[in-house]
Amino acid sequence: MLCDDLSDFARAIVQGEAPSPHINADYAQYSSAVAIGVYRNNYFGNLHDALAGAYPVIEQLVGWDFFRCLTRSFIRQHGSQSGNLHHYGAQMEDFLATFEPSKDLVYLPDFARLEWACHCAYFAEDATALNLADLAQIPPERYADMILHLHPSCHLLSSRYPISAIWHAHQPDAACDFHIDLDRGGSNVLVIRCDDLVNVVELLQADAAWLQAVQKGASLGVSTDAIQVRYPDFDLPSLLLMLVANNALTNFNLKEIT
Repeated sequence: MLCDDLSDFARAIVQGEAPSPHINADYAQYSSAVAIGVYRNNYFGNLHDALAGAYPVIEQLVGWDFFRCLTRSFIRQHGSQSGNLHHYGAQMEDFLATFEPSKDLVYLPDFARLEWACHCAYFAEDATALNLADLAQIPPERYADMILHLHPSCHLLSSRYPISAIWHAHQPDAACDFHIDLDRGGSNVLVIRCDDLVNVVELLQADAAWLQAVQKGASLGVSTDAIQVRYPDFDLPSLLLMLVANNALTNFNLKEIT
């Protein structure tokens, strides 16, 4: 059956298994093994390039040769399930958690989660930034009832490692200070796309907790009151200014009063 033949052909390319006997081996210029080798090189090459595009800093961190070894192992375990290669590579965090050659790079799985968030943020849907004129129409007594909506590109992450500092140190405009102490403390990070550029913003613990509540649909009053109990120094105006500057807020609605 055609389905079985295609499955055999795919395994021959990806896993290196012997090709199906139904494959025509009567080529004038080269053998079927050579032809399958061409397919295999193209397959691995295209998926490697997709992973390099999604994880450019990891490639810098481990080096080109190691990254190529890493991607070949990843590709053998995780084939592409979509015709859109922008979707490929989502399992990298879990893969690195068990990849023996990189076990000493303990921060790498968390960093892969950050880079995948940046990748997804870049390709996220567009959304119009919050119209401050609309916001100005809300009477102050209704501020607490506002439910804010975050841009589709927003991702919140936390790690026990300084993944934000590592990311910023490897950007093109960085000062090239790669001496980052992994024991300096963790990171709370907001990933957001603004004007076609993906930003990684370090957050205070209070800011991250507030944003998590907002992301779950809590109103401004409920989320703020809960955070101020835990973090008396929580600075809501500064956080809102940062969110507006990064176009992280798109819209709002008012909670119904019962």
